[in-house]
Amino acid sequence: MTFPFNFFLAAFAGAFLTAMLALPLWRKWCLRTNLVDDPGERKIHDKPIPLAGGFAVLTGILLPLAVGAVLLKLDIVKISSANAIVHGIDRRAIELAVLAFGAVAITILGWLDDKHELKALPKFIGQLLIAIAVAAVCKRITLFVPNVAFSYAITILWLLTVINAFNFMDNMNGLCAGFGAIGAFIFALIAAANGEYLVAITGFLMCGALVGFLPWNFPNARAFLGDAGSHLVGYLLAVMAILPHFYTKQNPHPLAVLAPLLVLAIPLLDLAQVVIFRTLKRKPFWIGDTNHLSHRLVRAGLNRTRAVLLLWLAAAIIGAIACWL
Repeated sequence: MTFPFNFFLAAFAGAFLTAMLALPLWRKWCLRTNLVDDPGERKIHDKPIPLAGGFAVLTGILLPLAVGAVLLKLDIVKISSANAIVHGIDRRAIELAVLAFGAVAITILGWLDDKHELKALPKFIGQLLIAIAVAAVCKRITLFVPNVAFSYAITILWLLTVINAFNFMDNMNGLCAGFGAIGAFIFALIAAANGEYLVAITGFLMCGALVGFLPWNFPNARAFLGDAGSHLVGYLLAVMAILPHFYTKQNPHPLAVLAPLLVLAIPLLDLAQVVIFRTLKRKPFWIGDTNHLSHRLVRAGLNRTRAVLLLWLAAAIIGAIACWL
């Protein structure tokens, strides 16, 4: 089967253009509905910034995905691997529907948090319900343990951990979106190399949508991801880490199962160190502070833009190691 580079490129470009063009529309809607991040403590902007990024990224993923699926089903798009992709869509129709529903649901949950500043418990319950739905219908993590209860528990724990890691990590312009784009690109490459083209397409769509959003957010922000966007990025990357087959007959390397941990190493490390730090200080770990890796780099002498670029570079290098595994 011919490797569908053109289709992957089309997925990336379609998501990129859709997100970039949708952002101004969502930005106007946010300003009209007062869905903005106001200036305040621990913030560097001096005027309200629309929280439009999550909606633009979601639009950039779902709209090209829906259009592409229709074109393939109607046999309008002619590519060598079209039949395999259509077969994948048919075989995973329910799974794809649940994943799409989860993406919409997690974005709505984040939007409610942006709008009403939800307390930690109701927000966690919402995350938990979405994670349970995904674990119940979609592929689950096993870690070679043949126990259904274990696979449910570890999958739900993974989803909750990654969602909150990216929610915590969204503390500087471009940081969360950049990590999301890098992670999605690496997962897409891994899936494509394994012939899992539908998973790869999802990764390239996510990468394209986030790259389309970045000019609005980095280095100077005219829009933020908001909790809607950071929840969405974390959810999608958590799912992308589950869907590909890392340990296969072609790659029977036991350490290959560590690839998702490497791809998401920096957000996970950041989450772990701030939770430990806040716990030692006897503070609620869900209350924000300025002890993230990005803040520490700034205090070490880097400006915010260079701190973000350095963390992006580290994520890309560690991700390359994950590809090697």
